[in-house]
Amino acid sequence: MQRITFGTSGWRGIMCEDFIFENVKVVTQAIADNVKASGEAGKGIIVGYDSRFMGEAFAREAVQVLAGAGIKAFLCVRDTPTPVISFEILRRKTAGAINFTASHNPPEYNGIKWSPSSGGPALPETTRDIERRANEMAGEICYKELTLEDAKSKGLVEEIDPMRYYLEDLSRKVDFKAIAKLGTLAVNPLYGTGRGYIAEPLKAHGAEVVQINAHRDPYFGGFPPEPSEKYIQDFIKLVKHDPGIMLGISTDGDADRFGIVDRDGTFIEPNYIIALLLDYLVRVKKMTGGVARSVATSHLIDAVAKKHGVEVFETPVGFKYIGELIGQDKIIIGGEESAGLTIKGHVPEKDGILACLLTAEMVAHEGKSVTELLERLYSEVGRYLTKRVNLTLSPELEAVFPERIAATPTSFAGVAVKERITVDGNKFLLQDGSWLLFRKSGTEPVVRLYCEAASEDRLQALVQAGREFIIGKE
Repeated sequence: MQRITFGTSGWRGIMCEDFIFENVKVVTQAIADNVKASGEAGKGIIVGYDSRFMGEAFAREAVQVLAGAGIKAFLCVRDTPTPVISFEILRRKTAGAINFTASHNPPEYNGIKWSPSSGGPALPETTRDIERRANEMAGEICYKELTLEDAKSKGLVEEIDPMRYYLEDLSRKVDFKAIAKLGTLAVNPLYGTGRGYIAEPLKAHGAEVVQINAHRDPYFGGFPPEPSEKYIQDFIKLVKHDPGIMLGISTDGDADRFGIVDRDGTFIEPNYIIALLLDYLVRVKKMTGGVARSVATSHLIDAVAKKHGVEVFETPVGFKYIGELIGQDKIIIGGEESAGLTIKGHVPEKDGILACLLTAEMVAHEGKSVTELLERLYSEVGRYLTKRVNLTLSPELEAVFPERIAATPTSFAGVAVKERITVDGNKFLLQDGSWLLFRKSGTEPVVRLYCEAASEDRLQALVQAGREFIIGKE
């Protein structure tokens, strides 16, 4: 058995290689043992899955192992969004949830995400304990199983559909009446769990909706189910060529990430949506508190926060850290450049459904396109342009990377380094307000380079300087 390792969003693997039934049973038993040690096993565990191949089968196996451990499972009757599972943890007050999802990863992947009773992603100390338990049990029959029939007869499994409760709560947080007056909205759930969670409530409130990719497809149309510009070209063309569409909104495979397409077909980077929504929530909805962003996320958020006198919390990459601040009621909104956000009073987990609907509400309320809103914001706080590139390392470069990144250069692209931040990776703040961040992948010979500047020319110069710092001049 290959070693089980939990990343920022759980354990993921390629199906039929390391993600196999035997390993799923071992990890489920490790979670059961962790929950028993915490004293919360009596609360039960939700078991859900996304729209990937074999999701239901993996979920049933987990239920049978939990039943063998004497833990009640609440089994979702259909593929269910990650934020909805998070909401249901809090609503039912369960010990947590096992969610079979690989989020936006390609279709050959699946994964197990464990969310504890807080409703947010598990913190590192919890996943390390689960990892340790799973790897110690590797290769052994360390679990006991009950059949689903026996589990039902013993009251150890209950089938649930949390959709209604989640949508009822969402109707109290989103102004659907305003959205209904916007005009036609295009919706793209990318064949994933978001089906039925955006288009149907919009229609129920009188909105005009055009929808594509709204059936379940475990192959996700042949692309990773990620609502980034690269993978939603069919959706961008739809919005661009239909003058009646006022906004395009999309979710990823498990609906925890969002993608926004403006009425002219322009894809809007998630960084900018987070900043716009912060401004909207403070200025229009009068929400109070701080704002959290990951170290890799745009400082446009900081500029908006300064405008409103809002405190900024900079976190490592991984939504668990933002979720913790939501749970502590410290922030209005928290977000990551990788298209995850949530707001005060909501789940401590990324919610692409909420993000899409709040963006639609903002556009409807303000009577402007997203691009127009962004230009207005730039006129108030300054322009911020961001870019992320992956730098692939040769074996030789990977060997010297620790030494290379340990050196602090005096400048990048002719501008002096003001400060170095090591919250997660190595971030260099420059004297002109621009910055670069280098983060080494834990699983690949890749360095992720993030840059931000006030102009396109300056941004490209930073990207080139960052590339040369790691790769050298070509």
